[in-house]
Amino acid sequence: MRREPVVVITGTSRGIGNFLVKYFIEKGYIVTGCSRSTSTIHSKLYSHYTVDVSDEKRVGQMVSGIYNRFKRIDVAITNAGVASMNHSLLTPGATVDKLFDINFKGMFYVCRECAKYMKIRNYGRIVNFSSVAVPMNIEGESIYASSKSAVVSFSKIFAKEVAPFGITCNVIAPSPIETSLIAGVPKEKIEKIIQNLAIKRYGTFKDITNVIEFFIKK
Repeated sequence: MRREPVVVITGTSRGIGNFLVKYFIEKGYIVTGCSRSTSTIHSKLYSHYTVDVSDEKRVGQMVSGIYNRFKRIDVAITNAGVASMNHSLLTPGATVDKLFDINFKGMFYVCRECAKYMKIRNYGRIVNFSSVAVPMNIEGESIYASSKSAVVSFSKIFAKEVAPFGITCNVIAPSPIETSLIAGVPKEKIEKIIQNLAIKRYGTFKDITNVIEFFIKK
C-alpha cells in the first residue's frame, strides 16, 4: 500500500513556513510543523508542535514523536529563523546568541535528529534556509548573515556525511519575500537589494516551492 511522504517543517506559524504547510497538505502529504506559538491550521493531515527549535531536548522529543507515530520521516525543511538589523558596533551579545541559537543551532538540531530516523530507511531529503544577505554582504545584517552563512557551511559538509545513508541536504537562499521577517526593514533598503539582483523583483512563495520540489524529488 502506498503511503504519503511525511514532511517536517519548522517555523510554521506564519510566512513561508505557514505557506509550505498548506502547500504540502494540498499535495496530500502528511505534514508536521512547529513554532513557538500555536497553529491556526486545522487539517487531518497536519500535526503541530509548540517547540522552540533552539531547545535541543524538545527538538529531540518532537522528532522522535513524529517518527514513532508515522514510522518514517521523508523530508525536513528548516525554515524557522529570526532577523535583526543593527550596526555591528551596536549589537549586544544577547542578539548574537538569539540569532545563532535559532538560525543555526535550531537548524542543526532538526537536521541531526531527522537524519537519525531517515537513516533507518536509507532515504531522506533535507532543505535548509539561508538568505540572500549572505552573498550580498548587506550592512546592518552582519550577525544575521553570519548565522545564515553558517547554515551554508554546515549543509555542505553535512550533505557529504549523510550521503551514504541515501539522504540529501541542500540550501535555499531566497531573495526578499514580503513576509513579517522583512516588515521592519526600510523600503528603500529592500529596493536597493532588489536592484542588485539578477531578477529585479520580490521573491514569491511559488519560487520557493519550485526549488524545494526539485530538491526533494527522488
